[in-house]
Amino acid sequence: MFGEASAASIPVSLATVYNVLHQFTAAGLLREVVVEPGRSYFDTNIDYHHHFFCEASGALQDIAGQDLTVSGIPSPPSGTEISCIEVIVRVRACVG
Repeated sequence: MFGEASAASIPVSLATVYNVLHQFTAAGLLREVVVEPGRSYFDTNIDYHHHFFCEASGALQDIAGQDLTVSGIPSPPSGTEISCIEVIVRVRACVG
């Protein structure tokens, strides 16, 4: 988004871009996917789903929510409830 604005000679700060992305996320228009500390993506698919994350390219690929089953979920701490479970399956190219 920032790169596209800069390429089109539209003056905008990186902070403004992130503020807008976080506002869209808070409004339910985007979903933030954190793949590692300091690295997140903003996903326009807000339906329940998971992701493959390619370590080499940084690409995210959707996994339909119904295509993954999670078992062995521990009980949440007292006074809390599980609101969502998000799974990121990290993949890398096979060598050999």
